[in-house]
This record gives sequence, C-alpha cells and structure tokens, in this order.
Amino acid sequence: MPDVADGRRPGLPARTEPAERDASPPDRAALELARRVVDLAADKKAVDIVLLAVGALTTVADYFVICSGGSERQLTAIADGIVEGLKADGVRLVGREGGPGAHWLLLDFGAVITHVFAQPEREFYQLEKLWSEAPTLLRIQ
Repeated sequence: MPDVADGRRPGLPARTEPAERDASPPDRAALELARRVVDLAADKKAVDIVLLAVGALTTVADYFVICSGGSERQLTAIADGIVEGLKADGVRLVGREGGPGAHWLLLDFGAVITHVFAQPEREFYQLEKLWSEAPTLLRIQ
C-alpha cells in the first residue's frame, strides 16, 4: 500500500481532531445517576464493578459503568434490575443493545452508559484498558 504523508490510506479522508468538548465538569446529577447504577448492579450481584469518568475523553457520555455477571441469566437480571430501578426513579432508558443470548449488554441512559459483560467478553474487549486515561472513580470486586 503506498505511503501517504499524513499516514492514511489513499481514498480515506484526512484525519481530523475531535471537536472540543465543553470543559465544564459533568453535573452532579450525572454522577449520582452513575452511582445509582453501581448500586443497582451490586444489588443483582454483579462483580468487578467499575465506574469511569469518561466525560473529558468523549462526547457520548460522562460516565461508564462496567460490570460482569456469571451467566446469561444473571447478565439479563443485572441489566433488567438497572433499567427497572432507574425507571422507578423516573430515569428513561435512551437505548439498549444486546438481547437474549448476548454476552455484552449496553444500557444508554444519556450521561451514563452501562456495559454488562460475561467475563470472557470483558477480558476480550478490555474496555478499562481502552479507556485507561479515564479516571476510575470506583471499583467494587
């Protein structure tokens, strides 16, 4: 493949820097929501729960909650417990990815995105490593 001065392959657009994000810190409500997600996941016996502050690195969310379960049934129970608990609090689910049989469920609550993994998928995708520049606010083994 021919070399290109800016390191891209021919035919691809030039790289652009990410748009500057508002430098203001995430609001307190988003952090409280993230902590509530952690509590709800723990109530359903999720393991290795991690809360990352990703807001300075991406515009998709202010916080990621990452956790694991031991079986498909437990993954579903964790995800459903979080959704139902937040629904009772008046928080609307924006989007959900992964259905029956999935080993990675994603719950989007706007400022907080939750990843519920089976352990092999968590080890494979290594989100904590991918987002290693994000401060870890909480880790529950």
